[in-house]
Amino acid sequence: MNDYLQQPISVLNGIGEEKEKELQQIGLMSICDLLQHFPYRYENHEVQPIEELRHDERVTISGVVQTEASVRYYGKKKSRMTIRLVVENILVTAVFFNRAFLKNKINRGDIVTITGKWNKYKLTITVQDFRQGEPDPAKQLEAVYSVGAGITVKQMRRFLQTTLQTFSDYIPEIMPSSILTAYKLPLRTHAYRSIHFPKDKEELKHARRRLVYEELLLFQLKMQAFKRQERLSKSGMIHQFDENEVNTFIEQLPFSLTGAQLRVAREIMKDMRDSLKMNRLLQGDVGSGKTVVASIAMYAAYLAGAQSALMVPTEILAEQHFEALSQLFSDVEVSITLLTGSIKGKTRKTRNESIQNGEIDIVVGTHALIQEDVHFKHLGLVITDEQHRFGVAQRRTLQEKGYEPDVLFMTATPIPRTLAISVFGDMDVSAIDELPAGRKPIETYWVKHDMLERILRFIEKQINQGRQAYVICPLIEESETLDVQNAIDVHAQLQQFFVHHDVGLMHGRLTTEEKEQVMEAFSANDIHILVSTTVVEVGVDVPNATTMLIYDADRFGLSQLHQLRGRVGRAQYQSYCILMADPKGETGQERMKIMQETEDGFALSEKDLELRGPGDFFGSKQSGLPDFKIADVVHDYKALETARQDAAAMIKSEAFWQDQTYAGLREYLESSGILNGQKLD
Repeated sequence: MNDYLQQPISVLNGIGEEKEKELQQIGLMSICDLLQHFPYRYENHEVQPIEELRHDERVTISGVVQTEASVRYYGKKKSRMTIRLVVENILVTAVFFNRAFLKNKINRGDIVTITGKWNKYKLTITVQDFRQGEPDPAKQLEAVYSVGAGITVKQMRRFLQTTLQTFSDYIPEIMPSSILTAYKLPLRTHAYRSIHFPKDKEELKHARRRLVYEELLLFQLKMQAFKRQERLSKSGMIHQFDENEVNTFIEQLPFSLTGAQLRVAREIMKDMRDSLKMNRLLQGDVGSGKTVVASIAMYAAYLAGAQSALMVPTEILAEQHFEALSQLFSDVEVSITLLTGSIKGKTRKTRNESIQNGEIDIVVGTHALIQEDVHFKHLGLVITDEQHRFGVAQRRTLQEKGYEPDVLFMTATPIPRTLAISVFGDMDVSAIDELPAGRKPIETYWVKHDMLERILRFIEKQINQGRQAYVICPLIEESETLDVQNAIDVHAQLQQFFVHHDVGLMHGRLTTEEKEQVMEAFSANDIHILVSTTVVEVGVDVPNATTMLIYDADRFGLSQLHQLRGRVGRAQYQSYCILMADPKGETGQERMKIMQETEDGFALSEKDLELRGPGDFFGSKQSGLPDFKIADVVHDYKALETARQDAAAMIKSEAFWQDQTYAGLREYLESSGILNGQKLD
């Protein structure tokens, strides 16, 4: 928006000192703010044929008054007035509550337009909005705004009408004509007018389409420009390796890679060979084989003469990764070591020396990797597993152990692509969206609480066959406010039921050392049934565990249920996930049904996003989601993806930086402070 639109709202006719303060209280300071205060819904006053009107819905009808108004009073200052009017040769009764003052204003023969709640069985309409005369075509769709501080919706409409009349000619067109033509988008001025005062639904649809795309494109341009500038200011390490040797390593693996694994491995290796620093997020469903892809990247780094570091959140997970990688690298001359908090004294000193002098090619560890006594000779690749479990400072500390190493973040939390390209817009995103062949599907069942004893008998049968089970509870202790099962009580109950088996307890209040001891006992099959809160959601791999019982499963989101379910089904045994829940609402029931129907984590995460919204998906404060004025990342995901692709192409193209047609978008980037007055080339 140009400087002319940055003027204070007080320049508008009809806005005095008091109204200016009230508008400022709801965040509207300038003409630009007012123009971009978009409606959150529209009142539909479009008159429809009677046979198309739906029962109990808000509708608009128009007809000729046939009877005098009849008024009945009841209670204190309460009244019920009725009139009868002819609509399409049908006699309809209109009911007005507490509007007796209209009695002398409505006469037989008058044409009236009424909006209200329709009863198709009694042919009555309970009046909400009443107007004398024929329907006004200009008011078929009326904008409804978020208001407050003394401002009414009608006032907001009036202020916007004045704003558009006064400032329409000053709204700059920032979109290149090529994009307007390609996507058949209206001009910016027309879009602003139509979003606030649409003539009909079609005009509104095109106005919204234009403004949504514009908002998402501007956001993505900022993200892409920032990403490019970050990379250009920090040239990465060019890994020079023979791809044929990498292919030989892949062929020697004891299993065939899926198409998705191969595709993602190629994307990562392409980044590693590039002079720009890699900053990539690797998403992969539980059991999709992210570790194998990471091993390929680490082998490529080894061939290029660089060291790799893999940081994971727990010691158990570090040990599991170390064992898995040791097997994968058993046929090649790659040296690999483990570094965790429990490795101390002479052993730790020896390993630190080997890392520092370059004898170690790959280091797998926990937070121990970022301690001051750990030094690398030539760190070229940093991989962080379950990256959301580490703070930004911790991840940066590990990267600073090398000179601008390539960075790969891995997560088993299936984040919908819609959100991934928003929240992680400064990263490239890869997804392994295909499970390895031969993996047995986990059988998922939704049961009610009254089936508990039957379920426990089933678990007992599994334990007697040598398998293990998880039992997940939403809470640690009993809650006065929530009627849900808690881990401490359930643990006590199950100890009484499974008298011949060991039942363990795990929750977030245990110390790290206590958690490690419990998980080691479970991994060694010394604990047969593990009662736990959601602390086992990620980073636990016990292939012998085949049954997962989740108490009060409707208390969890789909993505979290999927993460929990992923703790079983990690070996050749048939595995089961039992969701015990008595959901009262439709959303809870819907979640249970969806969990039974699909194992696709990405499909579930998209559905979870629809049911819960983006704020709930990440946690509203931690989401990192931009506060869009009109776009909705859930419903406008196609526009978001298109905007991302267009922004990436623009930032890379010579035309974007030189052609006059892109001047408006360049000015926007400069005003955002992204470019710091410098051209990105």
